[in-house]
Parts: sequence; structure tokens; C-alpha cells
Amino acid sequence: MTNVTLITGDGIGPEIAEATRRCIDATGAAINWEIAEAGVDVMAKKGTPLPQETIDSVRKNGVALKSPITTPVGTGFRSINVFLRQELELYACLRPCKSYKGVRSRYSDIDLVLVRENTEDLYAGIEFEKGKDDCLELINWLNKHNKRQIKNDAGISIKPISVTATEKIVRFAFDYARKNGRKKVTSVHKANIMKFTDGLWLDISRQVAKDYSDIEFEDRIVDNMCMQLVQKPELYDVLVLPNLYGDILSDLCAGLVGGLGVAPGANIGDKGAIFEATHGSAPKYAGQNKVNPCAVILSGVLMLRHIGKTEEAELLEKAVAAVIAEGKDVTYDMKDDRNDPTAVGTSQMADAIIRKIEN
Repeated sequence: MTNVTLITGDGIGPEIAEATRRCIDATGAAINWEIAEAGVDVMAKKGTPLPQETIDSVRKNGVALKSPITTPVGTGFRSINVFLRQELELYACLRPCKSYKGVRSRYSDIDLVLVRENTEDLYAGIEFEKGKDDCLELINWLNKHNKRQIKNDAGISIKPISVTATEKIVRFAFDYARKNGRKKVTSVHKANIMKFTDGLWLDISRQVAKDYSDIEFEDRIVDNMCMQLVQKPELYDVLVLPNLYGDILSDLCAGLVGGLGVAPGANIGDKGAIFEATHGSAPKYAGQNKVNPCAVILSGVLMLRHIGKTEEAELLEKAVAAVIAEGKDVTYDMKDDRNDPTAVGTSQMADAIIRKIEN
């Protein structure tokens, strides 16, 4: 048995977590689930949206599957998801974007993997609020040391990009490509403008690429990369990006394959990993047995591969793909007409996936 923390989340999270657990169990993966809580639903009884016992469980087990979580306003948490990644040093965000027959999209045969650096860039959260003493002090110092002057009514965000973190994430991307039979890594940046941050990113990317002669390497400026992905996504394979660009382009790539409903994700570090969908908690649909569970189930596929259960992962992914392609037992968002009365609920779609696994 493999111990895995299951963070049930809030909003639509609990029902999707249950659907995913049942599908994974049907593969015979022999998972011992340790249930943990996080999100707005635990605020009243715990006084925090992220109880310490949840963090401790993930640390102990080293692997977690997480349903969507709402970050409560005014709790001191900028984002529960970001906090978890930083607290557990999950430096690599892995977001595959793959076409599945039966999903409405303008594209077909997309198979991209985004590798996003999780700890630095503008998501490091180093900000100074407009008008506050520390912000004015920083502006005063910057104005003394730069020709370009900053107005006193500005807010400031700091964008750190280090050699250490950049080398680590770029090596992760190349190692992933090599392990998974991928042919090319593209480093995405804005080095033409940000010479000392994105420029550093590009320099380190080029240096690391020299150690992987078996993998093709190229780089793209981020705005051009967006256009390239829309025009000719088939030219790309693994993309490695700083935090903010990775956040934006992962949604763009999810759009290429039909949306966030089929967009899984993973956050991986040296001592642990959390697997989660890219989409949010959609609280307005909570408890309605309505939403598409595929993104979390496909995140479960990534988890199974991560813990070495590759046969179970293949079985689960094929079952999901078969149900989607058949188009019968799918949720409303996967029907040609979203008002189609034959659409099934979250639990019923999981039932259909389980039937495919068992047959």
C-alpha cells in the first residue's frame, strides 16, 4: 500500500475528490488514503484555511492529491495553493496539455507539457503597497540610483530570478523530457527587455542545455511564444517558463485542448509532490453533482506515474479517454449543447470511467 494524502478542498472539491478516489481505487493501485482538509469550509472550526495537520500529512507521505480550494479573503493567505507550494518547496509545476478525442476544440493532436518555476518571479509575493512608509522609502532609494524616476503613488512588486532556482527548473524540464521520450525543450522569456532577470534565465537555460545533447533546445520570447502556440502548436513539445509566464501560458495551452476541464497539474519538489487540477473551486456548483471531474482524475494519472504505478496510470487514462470519446456519460460541459438533457453528473461520469477500467 502507498500512503497518499487526499486534500478534499471546498466548493466542488469534495465531490470531485470522491469521484477521483473511486476511479483510482478501481485500477487496483492499492492506495491508502489519508483524508485532510483545507479551504473556506474548515475556517470556522480550525481558525485557518490550511491546518497544520494537513501540511504535516503531506510532508509525512510525500505525495498528495488535492481537490480545488478557495482562498478566503482577509485571512493573511495570499493563496493557499501558492503557500503550499512554497511551504513544501514544490519548485516545479508540471502542466500537460493533451488533446482527447471528443473534447470540443479548434485543435487536434495537441501534446504539450509546460514546466513552470514555482518559487520566484513576481509570484514570490515581494510587494510594497502604495503610500506605505516602506514603499516610499524604497521609491526614494530607487530614484536616487536610477535615471528613470518612479512616482510616489506607485505600488512596487519585486521580480527575483536566481541562478540556483533557474538551473534547478531547467534541469527538471530536460530530465522530464529525457525520461518521457520528449524531443525538444523550449525556454520562454522576455530577455530582450528584462536583461538582468529574464536575461539570466535565458543564459542559464542555454548553459544547462549543453548537458543534454540528446534533447533539442531553443528559446522563444514570451509574446511570440503565444502567437506560435496559436498558429503552430505542433512545433512545440516541453516548455520551461518563469512563474508568471507559466501561469498565463498554461491557461492558453489548456484552451488549445478544450479548456480547464481536461487540464491536470502537479507541483513537485525534492521531498514531495501535490497533484491538482488547474481549475478553481467553483463554489456556485458545490453539492450539485454537476461538474466535470476529468482534470482531477487526470491529475491522479500523473500521481500514479510519479509513484511508479505506470500500468494503473495507463489504465485510468485510457478509461477517461474512452468515456470522453464515446460522449454518452459525460458532464454538461462536454456535450455539444451544454443544455443537453442526457448530460450526467460528476458521480455518474466516474461510474462510467470505472466501468471502462473493469471491462
